[in-house]
Amino acid sequence: MTLTPVDLQILAIAEDRLSGFHARPFDEIARRCELPVETVLDRLRTLLANGSVRRIRQTLLSTSLADGALVAWQVPENKLESAWSWLKENDPFTGHVVLRSCDNPQAPGADYRLWTTLKVPVGSNSVEGHCRLLMQHIGATDFAPLPVVGMFALGVGHVRRAKLRPGDKTDTQPRMQCPTRPQLSEQDWQVLMVLKESLQPQELVREPWVGRAKSIGLTHEEFCAIAKDLDTRRVIGRFATFLNHTGGSNKHSGTGAAGLFHWAVPQGMEDRAGAECGRHICMTHCYWRSGGEKFGGAQIMGVVHSPTWEGVLEHKAAIDSHLAACGIPVLHTAIFRSEKAIINPSEIDPVRYAAWLQRYGN
Repeated sequence: MTLTPVDLQILAIAEDRLSGFHARPFDEIARRCELPVETVLDRLRTLLANGSVRRIRQTLLSTSLADGALVAWQVPENKLESAWSWLKENDPFTGHVVLRSCDNPQAPGADYRLWTTLKVPVGSNSVEGHCRLLMQHIGATDFAPLPVVGMFALGVGHVRRAKLRPGDKTDTQPRMQCPTRPQLSEQDWQVLMVLKESLQPQELVREPWVGRAKSIGLTHEEFCAIAKDLDTRRVIGRFATFLNHTGGSNKHSGTGAAGLFHWAVPQGMEDRAGAECGRHICMTHCYWRSGGEKFGGAQIMGVVHSPTWEGVLEHKAAIDSHLAACGIPVLHTAIFRSEKAIINPSEIDPVRYAAWLQRYGN
């Protein structure tokens, strides 16, 4: 389906511009779009129904709520498809499941073609332990967990990025955010667990949290007060509308091609290099990750989407040029092209993990 100008106007805000918790998120989208809220709700319902939008949900800062990592998997070529499918169907703690190919087959890590994101509920298992269980199910010969040290950019925003020019960047460097682990009450967890679920079509209304509050015995006002408090404690992400960019149904949305970029820089320059990469608006994700020895010592990793693969490469060249102009040496760099992807939120509920472990842990 081709997105209309009004759809693009709405999605430019609704994809990733609403940081934190909003009691009336669609009112806020409408205000920023300068459109009636009824129009916003009607168009989002239509886009969700026809598959152009795959989900609308309140995201959480899961790095603060669960142990996690980007995981690269070494899997025999003849088992890649079945491994991709098994993870997609059977592991709710694995979010992104992506088949990638490196632009340089001789580059360090080029033989790690399956990439996933993973969250493991605190106290349930370790990332390493969970990956060892998954190895048995998918036939992997090795895996490399790459946990977050710091985050410089996180926000999808395909629509607003579709017409970016290579080198477009913010005026200032982003400040690196590091994972934290706040103390949460049982009621805090109750609110988070119902808050994070994707909105159903009947919940696309001006006050979408009324039913969620009732489901855990709270008034709407009590629910929103707790959510706002959790927001101040930096465990709430953004209210987001996710395009179905893996299905090829949206034209002019900037979702046609994607690349994962790696940079290795001298030790001690990671924060500065990550900030200079992350200020490029094309980057939907930009992290300092640890454990990149298998990947040429890469510490800075990020993702760029563009309507074409040529566009992805142009953005990469502009970032490389900028790093050189800033006097930041790049010791190694690589590009991993996304070939096939499924994007789901990673589950972080310890109760669900215990049930999963009973089924798949032996």
